[in-house]
Amino acid sequence: MEARISLITLGVADLQRSIAFYRDGLKLPKRDEGSENIAFFETSGTWLSLYPREALAEDAGIPSEAAGSRDFTLAHNVRSPEEVDRILEEAVTAGATLVKPGGPVFWGGYSGYFADPDGFLWEVAWNPHLWVE
Repeated sequence: MEARISLITLGVADLQRSIAFYRDGLKLPKRDEGSENIAFFETSGTWLSLYPREALAEDAGIPSEAAGSRDFTLAHNVRSPEEVDRILEEAVTAGATLVKPGGPVFWGGYSGYFADPDGFLWEVAWNPHLWVE
């Protein structure tokens, strides 16, 4: 297997609410391909898709969960601590829940967390050891 993640799909409770959050609130560029039952957002190197939770569970042959998973996080690395705070504020304005405000972290950077409308955790981080173009 090649070292590549091409697409991350989130199973969401309300597709239209989630599209509005990611497209209108976070300003991710939505692609119009596909159907009305799935949404694709183009990001740097990886695609984010939103698909109804029940349909995703059915497709995978597993039971549907009642809420978003907090067993993993999606991460968005930025160029400065100030950008962390700005993006956390934008996410909350768009309808996210602030989970952890931005602040210095043990590994020498600065990060905070928000949860999207389905409870998926996003870390917004500035890492002085990681180059972000």
